[in-house]
Amino acid sequence: MSKAVKELLVRDYKARLEGVQDALVISVRGVPANDTNRLRLGLAGKSIRVTVVRNALAKRAFADSSLAELAPVLEGPSALAYGAESVVDVARELVKWAKEVQNLELKGAVLDGQLFEGPAGVEALSKFPTREEAVAQAVTLVLSPGRNLMAQIKGPGARVAGLIKAIEEKLEKGEAIAKAG
Repeated sequence: MSKAVKELLVRDYKARLEGVQDALVISVRGVPANDTNRLRLGLAGKSIRVTVVRNALAKRAFADSSLAELAPVLEGPSALAYGAESVVDVARELVKWAKEVQNLELKGAVLDGQLFEGPAGVEALSKFPTREEAVAQAVTLVLSPGRNLMAQIKGPGARVAGLIKAIEEKLEKGEAIAKAG
């Protein structure tokens, strides 16, 4: 391949992946064509794109981005998977597909500049909460002390209110109530 063609590919990778901070690397070597097509269509339905890359050229294109961390896993036939809401969603989806599609290899992923290497790394990443789940957990943690405090404050008040109601009901029925003290 000539230098001009290589430079065009590097520019294409940069343009195509502009703004992509996190991605996953897979290998589809040995995956039957029908399964590859099913995989691509299934992922496209979830807003996940798959781009087959030439390793050396991809490393050059990613050199000045957060995707540079993927360099150690860009060996052999590689494809980049990215998109959806977050790379966690991509990892979850590809872990499901890896169980279904024989020979689909999960090589690694990068999230916030941190490399998750191999199938175990991608599996671990798939168990992370998505951004929305993390925000919901944080809000729950922030609100729970207030909720507990309200329960503590309302507890004795509810008991007193219950006693007053019981006394009121007895008085309405004409029953005598015991005097304290």
